[in-house]
Amino acid sequence: MLNLANNNEQEWTYSADNDAWTLSIVSAVAYPEIEDEEGVSVCVPGTYVTDIDTDSDGEADVTADNATDAVNGSLVIDYDAEITSTNNRVYTADTAPVIINTGAAGYASSTNTTASAIYAADGYVNVACGNRDKQDTVTDDDGNTVYTGDAPSCLADQKAAARFVRYNIVLGNLPGSTEYFVSTGGSGGGAHAVMFAATSDNSDFYDYQIEVGAVGVYKNNDGTYSTEISCKSSDGLTELYEISDGAWGCVAYSAITSLYEADMTLAFECYMDTTYEFSSSFQEQLAEYLSEAYMEYINDKHLSVSESDVELDINGDGDTQDTIDLSIEYDADAYPETNGYYGTYLDFYLAEFVSNLQWYLDNLDCADGWTWFDSDGNALLDDEVSSMTTQDKAQAFIEGRYTKGSETSASGDLPSGMKGRADFTDGEAPDGASGELPDGAGGELPDRGGSDNSDSTGTEGSGDEMEVSTPDSGSTQSASGSTDSENYESYSDMLEAYQTDIASVLEGDEYGNNGNNIVSLYNPLNYIDADDTENPTWTRILMGASEGDLSMFNSLNLQIAWLAAGTDCNIEWQWDGGHVPSEILGESLSLYVDEMYAKYVDGAVGVSKSEAQTQVKTAQPKKQRERI
Repeated sequence: MLNLANNNEQEWTYSADNDAWTLSIVSAVAYPEIEDEEGVSVCVPGTYVTDIDTDSDGEADVTADNATDAVNGSLVIDYDAEITSTNNRVYTADTAPVIINTGAAGYASSTNTTASAIYAADGYVNVACGNRDKQDTVTDDDGNTVYTGDAPSCLADQKAAARFVRYNIVLGNLPGSTEYFVSTGGSGGGAHAVMFAATSDNSDFYDYQIEVGAVGVYKNNDGTYSTEISCKSSDGLTELYEISDGAWGCVAYSAITSLYEADMTLAFECYMDTTYEFSSSFQEQLAEYLSEAYMEYINDKHLSVSESDVELDINGDGDTQDTIDLSIEYDADAYPETNGYYGTYLDFYLAEFVSNLQWYLDNLDCADGWTWFDSDGNALLDDEVSSMTTQDKAQAFIEGRYTKGSETSASGDLPSGMKGRADFTDGEAPDGASGELPDGAGGELPDRGGSDNSDSTGTEGSGDEMEVSTPDSGSTQSASGSTDSENYESYSDMLEAYQTDIASVLEGDEYGNNGNNIVSLYNPLNYIDADDTENPTWTRILMGASEGDLSMFNSLNLQIAWLAAGTDCNIEWQWDGGHVPSEILGESLSLYVDEMYAKYVDGAVGVSKSEAQTQVKTAQPKKQRERI
């Protein structure tokens, strides 16, 4: 059944609007535990498909011209056909990148869905897959409902889907390159896109794939593993093919990983902001302790980064030729503006923020459909918008005189824009030609937004007393304020239940991984450049600068680790973006994939972002078009 040629249930549906064929949902594994969450669907560009063979006789039966309903049959692939992407990159059925969409938003299960045709015009093969998670339940042999899907089931399901697609590409059932797989997702899905790439072909995940019958991974009698399949080539000879579960590249949006240091990073980021309003004295004291722990954590890793890899002058000596040892230091008297913390690690952090702001300002000409305002709060008219220079837009952006859509305040006040995140309104507009930052842009850590990130369930502490809510006091310790500890009659009952849960986890799974090991399976930093890992060629992590779910330090740590491993890693912190920001200012996933293909694939022709088009329409409401 995993060989699509033998799957009588496969159906293909043609979309004339997208010129794309989409495979119905089929099982990605031989022994699914939850069928609705272990399936896969594939969308392929119509150009690569000659027709659908409905009776396995090798003859054309249904083509794009006469397809009406879903067609039961196999693809007949044209390997000579070419598609020129929207970025002028040419692909064939042999060279097309394959996009693996890692769902699992919130680390939750994902029901099987059909693949989107969003990348068909670019010549990519697009893959959608389901996945299990820890909240799933099944019925055991005794008829009891039990929880299942513990780590790393979610990631194992995504890896199994990748194996399924690669296997069928090798067999000639699907178009696409087995080499150029790109994982992508947002939030928890972004975390899994990162983990998918960071754990490429690592044997720690093989048993979990074997359990459900993933194709192309087997356990030998001596305990070793095999990841090869044999099949006949076009000339009738039997050949061995390696089936990978990893990624060539990764585009992750707000990747919520790694969770190991997530509490420390967010506490550290907030604690360095001396204006941050903690919800209680206990929370502030805990942030102080976690900040110290984070400093020790980073310094114990002995990190370094090459300035040339990140194209940043981190030490300020006027060049980018140095390798910088990264550390955090503490001096409360010398650095009161950051509660005492400083050092090369923070210099790198700040340099990335400044660089990303500069990129944003340099690319504002690519903004389209925005509403711009003058200094009095009036929405600019179409002709005024079309005459704005790069410098005009940079000044307006810095002062918050814009919105991305038609939303404006009823009072006519300026939209919030960047205010509350990084207020540079006292600085001069950057010069359009030189690209210099406005005065005041350097030297201060970005504002995290104060109380916007505080815990609304807490109460303000008084004096030196630390207020800790407990079931005994009739409140809750849950971060959400609505579950967990309030369900227990006393703190001792809650503690006993917690200890029982931990004990059951530490008993381990059937493969000998106890609770600590299972947690480590979901830490990408444990696998980047590990002996048993195939590192991806490139990765890109996009975060909103006003991200509320995770600290920027997490993506910075991933970049440091991947660069040290020889992986081209780029992090982008979108200045007016929040959690899972959209691509803006002429950027796109397909543009980045095409750029990486041009950079790393032999014979590829370079691509570049399309020239910015002058905005001639503004998106303000009709009532704003005429001034009073």
